[in-house]
Amino acid sequence: MVDKIQRILVAVSGGVDSAVACHLLKKQGHEVEAVYVRTWEQEDDPFGNCPGAEDLKDARSTARHLDVPFHVVNFIDFYQKEVVTPMVNGYAQGITPNPDILCNRRMKFGALMEYAKDNNFNALATGHYCQKKIAKNGCSELWEGADKNKDQSYFLAQISQKQLDFARFPIGAIAKTKVREIAKQIGLSVADKKDSQGICFLGKVKIPEFLSNFIDDQPGEIVKTDGTVLGYHQGLHRFTLGQRKGIGIPSNSDHDKYVVTGKDIEKNQLIVAFENKKEPTLWGQKYQIESVSFFDNEEPTTAMSFLGKARYRDAPTQLTYQPGKGQTAEINFETPQRALTPGQVLALYKGEKLIGSGVYSLSKLGRSELSA
Repeated sequence: MVDKIQRILVAVSGGVDSAVACHLLKKQGHEVEAVYVRTWEQEDDPFGNCPGAEDLKDARSTARHLDVPFHVVNFIDFYQKEVVTPMVNGYAQGITPNPDILCNRRMKFGALMEYAKDNNFNALATGHYCQKKIAKNGCSELWEGADKNKDQSYFLAQISQKQLDFARFPIGAIAKTKVREIAKQIGLSVADKKDSQGICFLGKVKIPEFLSNFIDDQPGEIVKTDGTVLGYHQGLHRFTLGQRKGIGIPSNSDHDKYVVTGKDIEKNQLIVAFENKKEPTLWGQKYQIESVSFFDNEEPTTAMSFLGKARYRDAPTQLTYQPGKGQTAEINFETPQRALTPGQVLALYKGEKLIGSGVYSLSKLGRSELSA
């Protein structure tokens, strides 16, 4: 039992992580209820490979097995407005938003958290692999998960202090292998279910395929950085910075391969260069970030050294953070970074503690903006 019994709503996705999170909280003696979030009108395959119908069935089965009340909330319109539309608009404008980060800030710890509060829950729990710790001053802190291979703190880099205060992460201190062990021990049907991958709440749908439902192709030129026309593309939204495969332009060399280094939205041109660590349109160390935010008591007022995850799955790297005007800053990485993409998130850490984040700024040619 725990010292203080709380009424906790657990966001269950139909996977093993959230199921075990629900079990652990109930085992601790809390009053636990489960909730599944609907995000599409048709749960059966809106875009060809959506696991929604199966996930809803598995979430309901989990709640029944754990003997906890089960809710289904309809956030279809909210998801369309707050997650899908910003992502589609971003790609149309040449940036690459992260839908998982949008989901966490606006839906899971936004609308769903408000639902939990409106229904008199004390907290909202998820199956994220990260840890919430309480500092000596009583302030909530967000730390990496104990399982470094599964750590998901990056995806929570843009939640607010108030959202963190209300959140719970029951599996953050244990390894994925242990989570599956627990699931098997208590007889959960999802114990061996594969982890979901792809767009938040959509499954294994490829981004270009997904975007084709919202953005019409606009063919244009593929050019080198000096403006030389090499060929033609079907639509800029089909490409990402740093992409090597599928460009459709042969290099006529065994050793040189073209890579996407920019997008000129005004001219509708895809910009490419040869893969080379000396290519300034592909590699850089100083970048501008915007939409900067920090948890309470963490925001620096002068230049500071931090660790940064330039993108999810990247190893933390040393950097210097220089505050700018408003919610902007200049970042100077200790080592050159490849193909950092405007719209993506830089997560900032002190050791294993996540303290804040920013979004790479967009330059005229569709690259992250490099500082002079």
